[in-house]
Amino acid sequence: MQRFLASACLVLIVASVGSAQSVRSGRNGLDSNSTATGGVFLSGTVVIDGGDVLTDAAEIQTVCRGQRRTVTRTDSHGSFSFQFGGRETASDAGFGADTPAVEHRTGMFDRPTPQDCELQAALVGFSSDIVQLGGRVSGDESVIIGRIVLHRLANVEGFTISATTAQAPAAAKKAFEKGREQQSKGKWDEAQKLLEKAVALDPKFAVAWYELGRVQLQKNDPAAARNAFQQSVAADPKYINPYRGLVQLAQRERNWAELAEASEKLLALNPVSFPEAWFSNAISHYSQGNLGAAEKSARRGLQIDSEHRVPKLEYLLGVVLMEERGYDEAGKHIQIFLNQATQAADVAEARSKLDEITRLSTAASLALAEKK
Repeated sequence: MQRFLASACLVLIVASVGSAQSVRSGRNGLDSNSTATGGVFLSGTVVIDGGDVLTDAAEIQTVCRGQRRTVTRTDSHGSFSFQFGGRETASDAGFGADTPAVEHRTGMFDRPTPQDCELQAALVGFSSDIVQLGGRVSGDESVIIGRIVLHRLANVEGFTISATTAQAPAAAKKAFEKGREQQSKGKWDEAQKLLEKAVALDPKFAVAWYELGRVQLQKNDPAAARNAFQQSVAADPKYINPYRGLVQLAQRERNWAELAEASEKLLALNPVSFPEAWFSNAISHYSQGNLGAAEKSARRGLQIDSEHRVPKLEYLLGVVLMEERGYDEAGKHIQIFLNQATQAADVAEARSKLDEITRLSTAASLALAEKK
């Protein structure tokens, strides 16, 4: 366990859970640093099959020549709009900055055409219809894409939407929307008052409770945030986001038993969308000396982390395997982490761990040879 404590500064990350990844954008979803000349204005709506209300913002993504980029997010009604394509002098809307382009002597860039691109929505627990832009987008200045339908994934019970939103009275919804608006502006006191009003009007308003917890975290009031997240869970046990908030709190406080419990509840509802939750679960077990459970969770997290969003899963699994004396595989996972690491401290720690694995492996080999 002392070895764990020595490496905890690297392995333990206080992830910001329960909040969607923000998209830095200006008007119509354009990156605020881009200068658009031409292009097409696209708009549409994201809906859920079965008619459920979209209570969490869905990301709108373009996929052009294999490059995926989030260009905007839906509003509270599921609607979206953004500027797509054209010739731009900086980063562009709809095309990633690393998308292949041809530079002309004017300093402008030709980006992929609509025939090269698809449009989709992204929301945890759902798969999206794919919209082929070729044939839909021509030289028009404005194109209505229509509806992009999200479909529930099989074997997933928990989602980032809650049925309690549709059931909330109009006054509670109004207070909630105003609270979210103040929240987006960083006006935490005003947001808290409005969200408290929303849950007072409707104590079963799960999303309002969750957002209230997020505001209280911003105001450094973890006890109040924990209560708000728990109220959100009580209002809608299949609403995923408050569990993510409880995981965040437990991980910050290094409350390993609470972290194991919260992460296991989250993963029972949705085992396929949160590799960071598998990391949290693995580290909670490791810190309590349960190497077998830690290894199992780390391996499961790596299976679903196809985009390598949580590279420290590799490091943690390597440390667990080293403790279990599986030196060859441990070294492989630490090396994978080292190849992905970008922080100097992480690189130094991983190299030190590889040296330690080499020493332990050599000593074990020598001891085995002496026995023979």
